[in-house]
Amino acid sequence: MCRRAILAAANAAIISITCGLSPAPAADRKFTVALIPGLTTDTFYTTMRRGAQIAADALGVELVFQGAPDFNPVLQVPVLDAVIARKPDAILIAPTDVTQLVEPLRKADDTGIPVITVDTFIGTGMYQIGSGNADFPLSSIASDNVLGGRMAARALADAIGGEGAVFVANNKPGISTTDQREEGFKTELAAHYPKVVVLETQFNENDANKAASQLQGVLARHPELKGVFGGNHFSALGAANGVQQAGKSGAVKVVAFDAPSGVVDDIDRGLIDVAIAQHPAEIGYYGVMSAYAHLTGQSIPVSIGTGFTVINKSNVHDPSIAKYIYAD
Repeated sequence: MCRRAILAAANAAIISITCGLSPAPAADRKFTVALIPGLTTDTFYTTMRRGAQIAADALGVELVFQGAPDFNPVLQVPVLDAVIARKPDAILIAPTDVTQLVEPLRKADDTGIPVITVDTFIGTGMYQIGSGNADFPLSSIASDNVLGGRMAARALADAIGGEGAVFVANNKPGISTTDQREEGFKTELAAHYPKVVVLETQFNENDANKAASQLQGVLARHPELKGVFGGNHFSALGAANGVQQAGKSGAVKVVAFDAPSGVVDDIDRGLIDVAIAQHPAEIGYYGVMSAYAHLTGQSIPVSIGTGFTVINKSNVHDPSIAKYIYAD
């Protein structure tokens, strides 16, 4: 209830400052806001773009969507440099590394382009605190990924009866979101499920085929394996495929983070038990709203959190739940 209240308050604040309740000295000009996703080929980010476009259309903002095809700082930095050269009025970005994007984003800040991070963050994600080398972005708009990891832990522990061996299938270290999901997952199990044993994390670098092979390798070493948490949808899809290939569907439970159509199809087929769906459209919507508020002379929250929806076989076709499935 507390998170709902905070989210509602943030929403009301942003809506109020973009609807004429306060002076908007620059509202007579058309702003350009650039949205740089973690990668352009992921339905999470295309859904975020949809929410951003809704806000942009409502406010008369030009939205530029430009990114790299893979979640990789080496590929994202040149995209960021190209966007900075276009001199947009604000940048919304999902940084692909907590440290490697600090200095490239500082270039934008140094040229007077305000920066808001969406989904992922740089540094610790604590902005405008007057300390540290990565506190210059105006705001972080994202899911509470530690909480999401805790929710995944509860779902998996319940699915395996509160005891047994599990592991985390994850992307790679150094990504704020997936690091936090793993942190929340392990913290929740350690605090409340003493009979659940957490095995070594397997990193697949967003390669679902590698995640499938790793699942089978863990099963070979630990035939008692009861479950796996896929820290993002590539990890979950790969793990589910690995479970199926090993003939262990139903015996080894799979909980996914994120809800693109592939994950939902696997829920229907019984290969994935639960998906923790973020609300990427809200992230994009609040991102544009926040940028506009700042550009028209308003203050904005330094942190805005969005919610989750738990999807399983019993509710996946409920229209009130299905609307949270990520779409192209």
